[in-house]
Amino acid sequence: MSKSLSSTNVQQGKAMHQNPFEFTDDQILDNVYRTHFHCVEKCEVGSLHSVASNVINHSIEITDTMIAKGSQLSDRFREETGITSQQLTAKLKRIACQMVCTARGDHYAHYTTMLILEQLKAYSWDAKALIVQAAFALEYGKFLYLPLTPQCRQLEKSLADLNGLLMIHQNTQHLIYFSSVVKKAMQVIECITEWKRLTSSGYDIKDVPTLAETLHEIPVVVYWAIFTFVSCTGQLDDFTSDHKGQRHESTKNFENKLDLILRNFREHLETCSKEIGRIEDYTRRKNIVNHTGKDIVKVLKALIISGENRDLRQNVYNGLTGEQVKIEEFKKKHVLLFISGLENIDEETQLLKSIYEKLKEKPREVEGYRKEDFKILWIPIVDEWNEKHRKTLESHLQRTKIGWYVVKEFNFETGIKLIKEVFKYKEKAVIPLISPEGKVENVDTKQILSMWGIDGFPFRTSDHTRLTQQWNWFWSEMTKLNPKIEELIEEDSYLLIYGGTDNMWIQEFKSEVEKLKRLVESVAMQQDITIKPYQLGQDDPKVVPRFWIAIDSLLASRKQMMKGGDQGVQDFATREIKRLLFLKQDPKGWVILSKGYNVKLLGQGEAMYRTVKDFDIWHGKLHEEVSFDVAFKEYYERMKVKDYPHKCEHNEIANYPSEILATMPCPNMDCGRSMEVTSVNYRCCHGLET
Repeated sequence: MSKSLSSTNVQQGKAMHQNPFEFTDDQILDNVYRTHFHCVEKCEVGSLHSVASNVINHSIEITDTMIAKGSQLSDRFREETGITSQQLTAKLKRIACQMVCTARGDHYAHYTTMLILEQLKAYSWDAKALIVQAAFALEYGKFLYLPLTPQCRQLEKSLADLNGLLMIHQNTQHLIYFSSVVKKAMQVIECITEWKRLTSSGYDIKDVPTLAETLHEIPVVVYWAIFTFVSCTGQLDDFTSDHKGQRHESTKNFENKLDLILRNFREHLETCSKEIGRIEDYTRRKNIVNHTGKDIVKVLKALIISGENRDLRQNVYNGLTGEQVKIEEFKKKHVLLFISGLENIDEETQLLKSIYEKLKEKPREVEGYRKEDFKILWIPIVDEWNEKHRKTLESHLQRTKIGWYVVKEFNFETGIKLIKEVFKYKEKAVIPLISPEGKVENVDTKQILSMWGIDGFPFRTSDHTRLTQQWNWFWSEMTKLNPKIEELIEEDSYLLIYGGTDNMWIQEFKSEVEKLKRLVESVAMQQDITIKPYQLGQDDPKVVPRFWIAIDSLLASRKQMMKGGDQGVQDFATREIKRLLFLKQDPKGWVILSKGYNVKLLGQGEAMYRTVKDFDIWHGKLHEEVSFDVAFKEYYERMKVKDYPHKCEHNEIANYPSEILATMPCPNMDCGRSMEVTSVNYRCCHGLET
């Protein structure tokens, strides 16, 4: 005898005297894993489970009926299937034989269980349990079918007699305990098949973390399922003998053990189902937001209404009236979603308040969009809604007092996760725009609102592109002259770009701008205002003529550009180029006020000087939460009309294309050819002195 064979016999001998009820789950797991290899054998587990379950469940029904009524069933249960291959049939019979021949005693049942697991080492965990279930069905079905058919044929009676099955009715009490264990074993099998379904769903363990726990549990569960079937099969002959003893004691152990397994494993399966359910719910909601949303109401429901909230409310309130409203309030509306925390949002709050006020002003319709169709919905997100956060929210609402909407105490985890993924929210406020059709038209309007204000209406991404392009010509020429100015633009500060031919005015204006910078910083305001002055040609006077020549050339090229492209952008650019060239003629100077790339105002020198100098007069507007550029512009317009009445403007344009003018022949009769146009002077007759 070889040493390896001798060692195997020793281990088998030890296994035969081990009681599994004294093992810990870790010990069982260690033993069972030794019998498990890669799943190379294939088995039609679904069909096999169906057949075996039918046999066992029908047998349970027969048992329950006999216990309850004391009578026998007359129906036969026959299954016509062809799911078992010849090889599997032989395996089932061999395993059934092993189980039938298992002696009484838990240690013997453990030994047989380990032998069976060794034979089934190449099968998946669910297949192991279902094959043994089928082997048990072979014996259990025959055990109950033959003796309990009242009108059976002589052959069936003889077979029942030979198997000693006619004595079953004398052991009804044991049958009750036995049937209870079989029912629980079937429940364990159902848990195993449900586990298989969940693990085959294709979800990552990272997304369904409880599945990782079940992967450690399933070998133990399978062991006890097989152990139970082995023990139950070995007890079948108890019904054909007069042996009383302690045959019910093991049955009670089984029930306690199976109850514990079922309770723990079902909890984990239920948790897995919930985790998968959340994933599927999240995917469905994300599809509504990104793809299938045909209605703003559906999109908002996907974002903020949990499955448990059936009244279609999620604490959505009108911020002005305090009344609770339904989501249908936003039907056929454009919605600016204000997604933020509760801290450091004063800038966004004031920005939205300004936009809200401007939406009520004329014109009420722009490019086919009606301003009254735009609503603001605030979704504040915090880690936990405690008393402090509730008070902070109410304080914000009372301070703003504007007609937007707010979702109070928003704690829908799936919605928060969706908002963070779709709108890239990372604790820094974002303001996406959603159309009445549920389409996200701008993932964050904060930039266009901040830069362009109401001029950016209706706040689509394309509007930002359009507005930026309108002034591309200006910034392109400015950065050519001084690339560093792009840094000032990117800071999104207020730029005061100025120039002119009156050196005294330039010095005085420069001095007042420096005072303005200090005053703005010293005045207590919630607005974050930064002012950056830039004098054209301060570092290099040669850039001034180059700049104006470039602007002249731009105007000269407008006619060619009007032949194609975006007419709206070109019309705007042409108009602003002319304004800038006319402004150049101001005897004092000229000033451009810009916030980042957004040119807010082209101003005449003296009126702009007075506006900067009189900051202490109009700065109170800033406390009324009016933006700096709006307050600046309002005061400038008053100064321009009051102290500096409108002057007709004129301009001289060099290098203008001659085809726009009537040709003029050379006065020299000997020549007669068309003369070249070198410059054109435009002058309003009202500008002539009388």
